[in-house]
Order: sequence, then structure tokens, then C-alpha cells
Amino acid sequence: MANIQTTNPATGEQIATYTLENKAEVFAKIEAAQSAFLGWREKSHEERAPYLRKIAAALRENTDKFSELMTREMGKLLRDGKTEIELCARIFEYTAEHGPAKLADEERQHSGGKKRGIVTYAPIGVIYSVQPWNFPVYQPVRVLAANLMAGNAVILKHASICTGSGLLLRDLCLEAGLPAGLFDVIVTDHDVSDEVIGHDLIRAVTMTGSDGAGSHIGSLAAKHLKKTVLELGSNDAYLVLEDADIELAVKTCVAGRLYNNGETCVSAKRFVVTDAVYDKFVPAFVQAMKDVVMGDPMKDDTQLGPLSSREQFKTIADQVKESVDKGASLLCGGDPDDAAGCYYPATVLADCKPGMPAHDDELFGPVAAIIRAKDDEDAMRIANASRYGLGGGIFSKDEEKAIRLARDHFDTGMVRINSFGAADTNMPFGGVKNSGYGREHGGFGMKEFVNAKAIFLPS
Repeated sequence: MANIQTTNPATGEQIATYTLENKAEVFAKIEAAQSAFLGWREKSHEERAPYLRKIAAALRENTDKFSELMTREMGKLLRDGKTEIELCARIFEYTAEHGPAKLADEERQHSGGKKRGIVTYAPIGVIYSVQPWNFPVYQPVRVLAANLMAGNAVILKHASICTGSGLLLRDLCLEAGLPAGLFDVIVTDHDVSDEVIGHDLIRAVTMTGSDGAGSHIGSLAAKHLKKTVLELGSNDAYLVLEDADIELAVKTCVAGRLYNNGETCVSAKRFVVTDAVYDKFVPAFVQAMKDVVMGDPMKDDTQLGPLSSREQFKTIADQVKESVDKGASLLCGGDPDDAAGCYYPATVLADCKPGMPAHDDELFGPVAAIIRAKDDEDAMRIANASRYGLGGGIFSKDEEKAIRLARDHFDTGMVRINSFGAADTNMPFGGVKNSGYGREHGGFGMKEFVNAKAIFLPS
């Protein structure tokens, strides 16, 4: 039987070997999840909340163990791993605190206000969660916490390179007292995964990944009439407008491009810079990227660690080469040492035009694409001329103008003004266009996979 081998991208060290589960083994876990769901759905939201709080406590107690495992499996900076665990604990606590009110029954009037009705948010069953490697704990947790509160069960298929992280998350949930089977992890191949989507007991599918993978999973789920939430890739544009604070913009854009080694769906990726400030922003930005310290992700002074795998390293190298071959200017970086693990240096490409990967596609690594705009209006046009629409940013000293542009013109699910950040428990997370659909966080995720059931009373 085939195996999965996990490898440390910083050193090439082999970490662990996992045997792939066959269809019968995977389907048995789905059936066990259904059995666990039948009991879990009988609990009130208030009765479910303590389980989530106990999972949050278990995560915090295992912060060092979990963050070290993530660093070894996919190269995340150790301190970023610790931050990720804390975010996950807060997600469970937020859901425990706010879930009962957000999912409470609602009384309404019908028949012209003469009769009463109740809207109740009923759980639907087993949710299939397909998640990527870049945030090995956060990605599964944002699905898990919301659906446990809603009353559903969750089956996780994690990215193969962070199999250990997925299994550790399951084990900690069990140690925290979560009923066995309610959350489980399958270790299997894509063919079996496709069959999972069609399984009668799978009621919905949520997936985070590329737009190509999302199209495949979304279409397969639609064939089986399963609802989906898809959080897909992006090519987020950060606009440096004519009245931007350049020092703030440079500092924030470097952080936004390099966070999580540049492997974040909501990373700042395209930097659309207006003519008025181009000659101030670009040299300062390039120098800041040159100054970045790349090295061992376990060390506190490291600012940039390795990419997650040799496959990801090759993808980034090929995208940069193709962009340069098509006319992009290489301002710094782009010269990785193949012998040094999967390390790719902080890189800046300018003169990026349509038809180049740096302009059109998602670069999932520490590579910044600079695009010159004539003015503020042109910058917004360029930002929206993308097949993606997850996040973006605006740098301007005029906050009201920035809010107006973000609200009325930016065609994305999220916009940052004079700042960068990845996710917040009390704000919706998700995108439009090829970046997917559906929302998580802020209470929105708790209602994605429930049955909004109408109960009509006679008086």
C-alpha cells in the first residue's frame, strides 16, 4: 500500500511515514462521524460550548509541541506557529461565546403579522473539509469550531505534507473530551477523496486551495447536489496612492508580502504604485526586501524561512523566470541556492504586465510584483483587473477616501487600509470571483452549513 512521507523543507530530513487509507477505511470513518453526529446534534448550543473551550485550553497547553511540528513539516517560522496556535484557541473561544446567540431560534411573524413563526438553524450532518498546508492548524480549525457549534461532524483531509499536524489536532480534540468520531482525519489519495464527496452521508464540502482545485471539487460537489464553501487563491493588490505615507507603506508591504514566508492567500502580492510616489516607494521597498534575514525558521532573528516543499520552490522559481523572460525587471532576489533546502530569497519584480505570472497569477512565496499606475483611479482599475478577489489594501492619508474606495470600488471580500493582517475572529473572511465564495469567521461560518428551517405556528 502506498505511503506518505513528510519532509522538513529546511533540512531535507524525513519526519514520518503514513500509510494511505483505502476506501473502506475512509468510509468507515464517515459512518462513525454520522453516528457521533446523531448524539451531538441533541446537545444545545450552550452544552457544546464547554467542549470548544476545553479544546482551546488543550491547544494552548501544546503550543510548543504544535508550533515545532508545523515548522518541521512546512517551514513556518516558529514564532508564527505560536501565533497561529493562539489564534486557533481564540477562534474556539469566540465560537463558544457567541455561537449560542448567533444560532439561537428566531421568532418571526407571518400571514401579514397575524401568526407566529420560528426560524431554527438545524445541523445537517457530516461536513467534508479539504485543507491546505500553509496554516496547518488554523485552516482546519476555522471550519471545525464553527461546525461543532452548529451541531455538525467534520471529516478532514489535510494536505499530505502536514499530515502530522492534522492528526495531532484530532488527538488533542479527543484528549479535550470531544466525542470520538465527531472530528476525524482521513489520510488518503485524491481518487478516494473524490468518492468521499459523493458519499451519501457527506452533506457539504468546504475547501481551501487553488482556484483549479476549487473548480474540480466545486463541480464534483455540485454534481452530487452538495453545498460548498470555497476559499481559493488570490493575487491581492495593495495600492500606494498619491497621498500615501511612504514609510508606513514600505514597512507594511514588506511584512504583508513575507508573512508566513509569503505563503498566504491574503498576502500582499501585487503592489500597484502611482506615478506620484513611485520613485520614493520602490527604492525603499527594494532595500527593505534586501535587508530581510533568511535562515533557520527555529531561530528568533529569522525573518524569512524556507518554502514548504521542493515542489513549491520549483513553482516559484519557474514563475519568476517566466516573468523575467517576458520582460519583468528583477530588482532584487531571484537567485536561490538550490543546495540550501527550499529557501527562496525575498524577491522584487518590476514592470509587471499582463501575460506574466507575476501579474496574472498567484505567487505563493516571497516574491513581490510591482505595477506602475498613472494615478489613483488607474491604480484601482489595475487592482480589479484580476480573476481573483480575496483581499487587498489601500495606503492613503485620507482615510475617508480610502474607505470610500474600499466600500464602493474594490472588488474583493476584504480590504485593509494602511495596515496588513491575515484573519480576525470577528470579521468575515472570504472572497469573490475566482477566489471562491462563502464566508468564515465573524459568525458567518456558523450558518454556512445549517438548515434554516421555517416552523409555522397556527396563531
